[in-house]
Amino acid sequence: MTLVHYLVLSGILFSIGAVTVLVRRNALVAFMGVELMLNAANLMLVTFARMHGDLHGQVIAFFVMVVAAAEVVIGLAIIVSIHRTRGSASLDDANLLKN
Repeated sequence: MTLVHYLVLSGILFSIGAVTVLVRRNALVAFMGVELMLNAANLMLVTFARMHGDLHGQVIAFFVMVVAAAEVVIGLAIIVSIHRTRGSASLDDANLLKN
């Protein structure tokens, strides 16, 4: 596979993630869409780093993975809190945590 194939794959993955976030109302599915978009961005960063022959893109991709891991912990805690309060994981119920 050439590097262009990786860029096209990254664009397709990002598009699938964006459509998932915009269309789905379930918080877990939308959360997986966000993670898919982050992984697509990581793939593009690593591809451009490989294309230019340096490690900067790979280092940034590593930091994106660290931030994504922290996001998973906080996001799942919020989703579990909404699920315990409301009994569903719908994004429409996200305003329940204001009280």
